[in-house]
Amino acid sequence: MSVELSELVFSLFLIFCRFGSCLLLMPGFSSSRVPLQVRLFLSLAVSVALSPALLPTLQPLVAAADDNGKLALMISEILNGLFIGLLGRSFMIALQFAGHVVANSIGMGMQMGVPIDESDPMPAVASLITLTATTLIFVLNLHAEIARALVASYTAMPAAAGFSIRGSLVNITDNLDEAFLLCLRISSPFVLYGVVVNFAIGLANKLTPTIPIYFISLPFVLAGGLVLLGYTISDFLILFMQDFERWVLVG
Repeated sequence: MSVELSELVFSLFLIFCRFGSCLLLMPGFSSSRVPLQVRLFLSLAVSVALSPALLPTLQPLVAAADDNGKLALMISEILNGLFIGLLGRSFMIALQFAGHVVANSIGMGMQMGVPIDESDPMPAVASLITLTATTLIFVLNLHAEIARALVASYTAMPAAAGFSIRGSLVNITDNLDEAFLLCLRISSPFVLYGVVVNFAIGLANKLTPTIPIYFISLPFVLAGGLVLLGYTISDFLILFMQDFERWVLVG
């Protein structure tokens, strides 16, 4: 194999390191229901498709690096990809947390559904919200914007600069703060509903201790929670997708 060809192959492998590790964690691609072989070949196909835009930047870097430098490049690219994927994953984790809050607030916390992104069971309401958000990522063409953002990441996080631990920790902290603040904002109507309903049930139980108020009130709590969910689910998902789209487009 000629020197130029080996440099080309290794440059393509560096692109695959960042893209593949990112897609391992990115919402919509990281689900355990997607076979590992599918994710592998998808990452390889995306890397090859976008390589013409990135090879002119990476090939001189590979040509100037020795064996230790190439190993360092490979490790830093994997870490950069995992970091970008973790930033996107934090939004889905926050959404799952919000789904658990919604389910527990309306009395459906014990009704387990089929998990979508995780292997562990979760409440049916949380599973529905997660599935809808994952579908919207593809419907709104955000998967293509994610690929475009990965190409743009070579400007913000050039391969020559390696992996910045300090900057990554700051970005992860800020992103988690933003994601869980979003989670609290979109689930706040259900938190308020749960507080009011449980306070009313507790007060009624104190006034009539001989009547099983909790069991009598459960159908009404479920009905009221489902009505509230029906009225707010569209705004719930719109707010989440707006924040996720802003992160994909702006970073």
